[in-house]
Amino acid sequence: MVVDKVDNALRLTAVDRAASAVGLSVDMTLADARARVPGLVAKPADAEADRALLERIADWCDRYTPFVACHPPRALLLDITGGADLFGGEMALLSEVRARLAQQGFAVRGAIAGGTAAARALARYADGAIAPPGEDEAFVVALPVEALETEPATWSAFRRAGLKTVGQVAGRRRGELAARFGADLVFALDRILGRAETPLSPRLPVPSYRTEHRFAEPILTEELVLATLRDLASRLGKIMETHGEGARRLEAAFFRSDGAVRRIVVDMGAPTRTPAIVERLLREKLSALTGPLDPGFGYDVIRLAALKAERVTQGPHAEREVGVLVDRLAARFGGAHLVTFRPNDTHRPEAAAVAVPAQGAGSSTLEWTRIRGDGEAPRRPLRMFARPEPVEVIAEVPEGPPVQFRWRRALHAVAFAEGPERIAMEWWQGADGEPTRDYFRVEDSEGRRFWLYRSGLYARETTTPQWFMHGVFA
Repeated sequence: MVVDKVDNALRLTAVDRAASAVGLSVDMTLADARARVPGLVAKPADAEADRALLERIADWCDRYTPFVACHPPRALLLDITGGADLFGGEMALLSEVRARLAQQGFAVRGAIAGGTAAARALARYADGAIAPPGEDEAFVVALPVEALETEPATWSAFRRAGLKTVGQVAGRRRGELAARFGADLVFALDRILGRAETPLSPRLPVPSYRTEHRFAEPILTEELVLATLRDLASRLGKIMETHGEGARRLEAAFFRSDGAVRRIVVDMGAPTRTPAIVERLLREKLSALTGPLDPGFGYDVIRLAALKAERVTQGPHAEREVGVLVDRLAARFGGAHLVTFRPNDTHRPEAAAVAVPAQGAGSSTLEWTRIRGDGEAPRRPLRMFARPEPVEVIAEVPEGPPVQFRWRRALHAVAFAEGPERIAMEWWQGADGEPTRDYFRVEDSEGRRFWLYRSGLYARETTTPQWFMHGVFA
């Protein structure tokens, strides 16, 4: 037995068949249960484990429809609109779901109705029922009042008033029910009768496009898995081509016959629908997994879905080739490890470029500024220090280039110096902003080249300019 604290009392929240046979039921207090069965063994409820189990079963049900929602603590809702025919009809689909979950060791009750409230009520009190479209009310009127999703106190009040079924409650005037039990009770009644509905919110994003392959017998070998992915990539590409779109995010889902589900996701920097590229990215992703796919007793369904799709636009060939390379590297190492640089609208050299994710970076509205001519030596080092480092400098005049400087305890004699390259900070920083910088390219007596700057204009911004090392020319 499983018990949990409900209304300040320990109550049974789950019972097995043996307990039901001796009269124990959910919501019974533990004290009453032990009075009937003195040797009763009870285990405390684990809400987190129950939630994880429900999520795992929901993953498995995703093979039937992408519209799967959890209704804790122990119910699932599947929107099978337009999809039951793929499984031989509603009766065949319901029978398959119940039978296969039973094979996994679960006690299952299920029903089909037009509304979610009616489906939940029928599953609990009329296992196996299938209400035709528009006939939810005819199927639920005979159900006990406990089928209404209300507080237990409301059920007791109904029974004391002689109202034992949903139909008897529905026969009372709405104003009378609202005045006595509130508007929520009236809304719950309308939902179970099919007169009102709350939208079903799927637990996972619904893919823009998807295709799948179902196997009569579960497959085990990697060769068959890859061949299936190749076929699915071709089919998915043709579907997206008819809509002029390509995938920006793909998901391959592998459904094992024992109920386990494994998913891998691949992102693309640009919309893609070319089967060869899709297959290559999936191969890269599979080979980069920390643990190989474990087929267990085999996969009986493999699905390929475009979780995100966009219009396909043809860019320059070289740009497309770079995009394909970025996608392959991202599939193997992860998109977070790949960045590209984009120009930034600032005078500060250390902020002239900003790193952004390489996938989906697109083109920048700013252009790179050319700061040297053909054949000229680099004016700035390729890489700068994250933080400029203080330097002790001796100069012939306050505004002149350095003659010698001490950096990291080493003294350097300057043989050649070029500059200054004057960089003023942005005007909107105001009087409290950073001082103007004068940059110098210098070469010491041993041929090493450095990039230094003097912070502050002498006699205008400061009387004691400070020097900093900002980079080294390789």
